[in-house]
Amino acid sequence: MPLVKLIKEKARTHLKTIVLPESYDERMLFAAQNIVEQGLAKIVHLGNPEKLQAEAAGKGINLTGVEILEPANAPKLSRYVELLVELRKSKGLTPQAARELLIAPDNLYFAGMMVREGDADGEVAGATGTTGDVLRAAFQTVGPAPGIKTVSSFFLMATKTPTFGQEGVILFADCAVNPNPDAQALAEIAIATARNCKAFLDVPARVAMLSFSTKGSAKHPDADKVLKALEIARSMDPQLSIDGELQADAAIIPAVGEKKAPGSNVAGRANVLVFPTLDAGNIAYKLVERIAGAKAIGPVIQGLAKPVNDLSRGCSIQDIIDVTAITAVQAQG
Repeated sequence: MPLVKLIKEKARTHLKTIVLPESYDERMLFAAQNIVEQGLAKIVHLGNPEKLQAEAAGKGINLTGVEILEPANAPKLSRYVELLVELRKSKGLTPQAARELLIAPDNLYFAGMMVREGDADGEVAGATGTTGDVLRAAFQTVGPAPGIKTVSSFFLMATKTPTFGQEGVILFADCAVNPNPDAQALAEIAIATARNCKAFLDVPARVAMLSFSTKGSAKHPDADKVLKALEIARSMDPQLSIDGELQADAAIIPAVGEKKAPGSNVAGRANVLVFPTLDAGNIAYKLVERIAGAKAIGPVIQGLAKPVNDLSRGCSIQDIIDVTAITAVQAQG
């Protein structure tokens, strides 16, 4: 089954509520109709109900089944103000300033508080806001996952070679957020990506910490960083199947893995590849996508306590639908 179809099937098994804060973008309105019709998630739009319904009707969009909530008049606004002030008290945030953030036109802070408080299971934004704006609001409201301070990303790479990863699918991380993660951040990226491997592919992760060196074949501080990250990740999750440092071929080709890293339970079988820098990860996913013809699904944001995903500002309606399904599956996990 194609990966996107599989993700949508998983989303339908246990419907989650996803908030779309950028309701002022018509792509979000069209996407909401399609998401509800396909049974992928329950949708909450943030905005003025009368205005949005009128705009939708004028464009032939049916918002039946979509909840519309106006932050400025929301029953929980006062509660969110109190919570946000408490969360940001070290920064001196005042109640008035918190309220202004929560009723700001981009709706990002209000959406984040909905997710934090369980009034929504996840959030999809970024059709109009920058990645920085989306992630900043999410980090300050939803907050990091327990034991993890690093917000990162991964791509689901569906290759044409079924012997790679899990029936051809490999998770690549981090390819979109952290330019030069230190050993601690690399370890946290590995842990977060392993969890998402289980959530999306229903199999235990086999994590390869990538380098230009395999098991000491080269000596360099960059390889040492990967080894340190491996040590930290193992201390964070002793049950995790993880190994490194491994070159890419040693990670995914059984014969090479057996030769370069004999006895490894990951080498030649990895379904999660953790890259040492953003340069490496971003270049790798684009080359695999363009030269090898793999389908790249993402970037999917991880490391937050609850799922928030960022769209490209050039996203299509279909992109919004697909990312919402991904977010719903993350929320199930």
